[in-house]
This record gives sequence, C-alpha cells and structure tokens, in this order.
Amino acid sequence: MMASRNYDMTSTMYSPDGRIYQVEYAIETVKRGALAVGVCTKEGVVIAVEEKPRTLQTRNVTQKIFQVDKHIGVAAAGYIPDARVEVDNARFFSQGTRMTYDEPVEVATVAKHLADHAHQFTQYGGVRPNGVSMIIGGIDQKGGSIYVIDPSGAYMQYTAVAIGAGSDDVNDFLEKNYGPDMGMDDGIRLAIGAINLKLDKKSEVAHIKMARIPDGTREFEKMSDESLQELAGKMPEFSA
Repeated sequence: MMASRNYDMTSTMYSPDGRIYQVEYAIETVKRGALAVGVCTKEGVVIAVEEKPRTLQTRNVTQKIFQVDKHIGVAAAGYIPDARVEVDNARFFSQGTRMTYDEPVEVATVAKHLADHAHQFTQYGGVRPNGVSMIIGGIDQKGGSIYVIDPSGAYMQYTAVAIGAGSDDVNDFLEKNYGPDMGMDDGIRLAIGAINLKLDKKSEVAHIKMARIPDGTREFEKMSDESLQELAGKMPEFSA
C-alpha cells in the first residue's frame, strides 16, 4: 500500500506498473456490494439482487433494481447512490432517443452510453470513478441481451452473469448450470439458486428482489414475493 500513495490521489495518474489505483478502489467497492445476477433466456431476461431489509423497512421498495425504459432494467452492485445517478442518466438518454427517432433504444446503445460516461470519470481531475457495477438487461429488436458495466468504463455482453460479493463462485455456478434453451421460469430458478449458493436452504427468497422482461410483452415487470416463492418451491438440483 505504501508504494501506491504517490499515485492514488487522482484517477488520471498511472503508477509505474501501469495501474490506476482509484479505478481499482472503485472495483473493490463493487466486490464488497450485495450480489446481483442477470440471466438471458429464450423467453426473456431476468435480473435479480440480494437485498436484506431491516425489520421495519418497507419490503415492497427495491433499492438495487431500476427500470430505465419499458424494455430495459438495471441491477446494481456497489455504491448504490452512484447507481441512481447513472440510471437517471440512462433514462434521460433512452427517452431522448425515443423522442428523436420514434423507436425504443437498443440495450447495447444504452450500455455503451453508460460505459462511456463511467470512463469519463477516469480521465479528469477533481472527480472519482463510480463505485458501482451494473447489469443492464432488456429486449429490443435484436432480442434479449445482458451487459455488465464496471467502474473503469469497460462493458461486456453475457448470457448469464453475477457481480458483487462472491461473484467469482457464483459465475462458476452459472457456467455449470446455464443452458441456452432455458425458459423464463428456469432462468428465475437459476437466479435464485445463484444468490442462495452459500445457503443451506436453496429455495429461500425473503432476501431476493427480482424483475423480468418477457419476450412476449417486452415490458419490465417486478416480481412479487408470492411469485418468487411459488417458483422457488420447484427448485431443480443444480451442479455445485
């Protein structure tokens, strides 16, 4: 850590070994955040987050899943206030595209826009990188897709992915159990199993919030606790 002190005061300075410490600190913030999962199925897209509300907290308010447009949603891991700012940016961009071109914006276009915006915070003094990663999922004229944006401004498309605390193990789990022919219900159960990877009770959903964008309607919809509980009651045996 001592070697980094001369180089971590700004996000515009490289260390002698080619590192930008401010970006690495932001990525570390994401690794300490609650888990978020995205799954792309043949019937639509599923995004889910781990949320453990306090006893008196209102349960029907989701803090880490956001709607960007009718057909696009975001799940965030890391510093959530940064996520809210980025989501507002995405909403403004999406609505501007709809008003200008009279058609819904593509998921990839929103992902690139947010990635470019995140990258700007690594290029100028007096700012810090956003301490949040986001899973952007939706359905457009090209079909369903999921992208991940990290604090450096990099973005990548996935069929199934996890970000946040313990995401390395969860991504291994997704690689073993994901299939391209999965339906929506199968994708929901896979997301539940991924978030519950370290739990003894794999069907527990009290700490899970989820949204889906079905291919039929192409509209973002949050799932109720009752719907999740019903689907979790039929959990398959996943490979560990």
